[in-house]
Amino acid sequence: MAGSAIVGFGAVCWYQIYNAQISRLDAQLFNQLMRANRLPDREWLFYKDSLTTSFETNTKIPIALLVKDTNGNIIYQSDEVIADAQINSLLLQRLKLAPPPPPRPNRPPLSERIIRIAPPPARRPLPQFITEKTPAGTWRITALNFPNASVAIGVSLQAVNQQLATIQNIFLVTIPVTFILITFGAWFVSGRTLRPIRELTGAIQQVTVQGLNQRVAFNTLDIEFVELIQVFNQMLERLERSFLQASRFSADAAHELKTPLTILQGTLEQTLQQVETGSEVQQHLSNLLEEVRRLSGIVRKLLLLSLADAGQMSLYLVDVDIYKLLMEMVEDIELLAPHLTLETHIPNNKLQVKADSDLLVQVLQNLLSNAIKYNLDNGWIKISAEATQTNLHITITNASKNIPLNERTRIFDRFYRADPARTRKVEGIGLGLSLAREIMRAHHGALILEETADGQTAFTLTLPLIPQPPDNFGG
Repeated sequence: MAGSAIVGFGAVCWYQIYNAQISRLDAQLFNQLMRANRLPDREWLFYKDSLTTSFETNTKIPIALLVKDTNGNIIYQSDEVIADAQINSLLLQRLKLAPPPPPRPNRPPLSERIIRIAPPPARRPLPQFITEKTPAGTWRITALNFPNASVAIGVSLQAVNQQLATIQNIFLVTIPVTFILITFGAWFVSGRTLRPIRELTGAIQQVTVQGLNQRVAFNTLDIEFVELIQVFNQMLERLERSFLQASRFSADAAHELKTPLTILQGTLEQTLQQVETGSEVQQHLSNLLEEVRRLSGIVRKLLLLSLADAGQMSLYLVDVDIYKLLMEMVEDIELLAPHLTLETHIPNNKLQVKADSDLLVQVLQNLLSNAIKYNLDNGWIKISAEATQTNLHITITNASKNIPLNERTRIFDRFYRADPARTRKVEGIGLGLSLAREIMRAHHGALILEETADGQTAFTLTLPLIPQPPDNFGG
């Protein structure tokens, strides 16, 4: 916008300067024509020399002069007219189009001059000015008919064009420089103005579970944004306080529930051993014990999630052989789901990761359990592992119904389960995948749901590999 305004301003200025120069030249031409009417006979050469002197600037300006008498005979023509047939033709044409001289008023008799006032003389028509181009240059031409002669003058616009070219060159230099200065000035001013907004944006990007203690600093230069920054900092403070309260409540509630559930589970197990085998009481106690164990698992997951939210999930890192771990789980799948076809692609080499073995087993068991529970009749499961230079990728794929797009985006949400009509016979409360992803994040890894073809589901977990020392050959 600023560049367009500057260019437009320069074009308007150039046009106004051009019009001013042409108007000044037209005024000079008109004055010289009026002087020709008072010129004595046969002094046109002197008149031509005076014209050259009148229009001369730093350089001599070519001037074409053509004079005809009342009978149409040429009584004078300058060298420019003789040398250039085209300018001669233009001057003759302009003489034909020039307005005729005003008629001479009839002088009334003396008696009438005394009795009444003579009418005012007729007003002389103004000449017309045109601009024409010839091989010799551009000319400003005018002509006028007088009672004794007709005069046509053409003045070269060489000096005017030179002045305008100089002004144009100045504009070609000053306009880009001005535009660059305005651009840098606008960039500098906008940068200083938007600095608090960038800080706010950076702070908002840092608003995570571990970044709620972030605050945006402000100084006296940010007067326009002081209130906005204060409101944002207050919002972060309230959000941090609310989150800490909710996280503390979840952790405390889960921790407080662990003891009574453990006692309840132990009591049920002890009582179950004392009742008659195969009795109805034993069946009821077995069902209660199963529900207590399920509730204990939920409490343990909630406790882990609350620790993950607070960034306090403690990991006991050890070297884990992924090949050995996966092969043990393959054996479990063959026992738990013999009706499913199992296919593995696990390289038998050193796939060592630094991880919490118990939590990593929990993640893999959750993924494999889902692969079994949500599989199709006579379906299949594929387990593959691939090592890159820095990471290990484990993909677990199974045959399943298609997961709708809206469910794919929420599958890691806590307590979220897919369509109840489709999963009501499947056990679970929707915490397994959420907890698995938090465990992977604590290991500086990731767990994602892959884009797959219809009729299958695939999850990929990523873990950083332990760098292996280079092999040493020779002694």
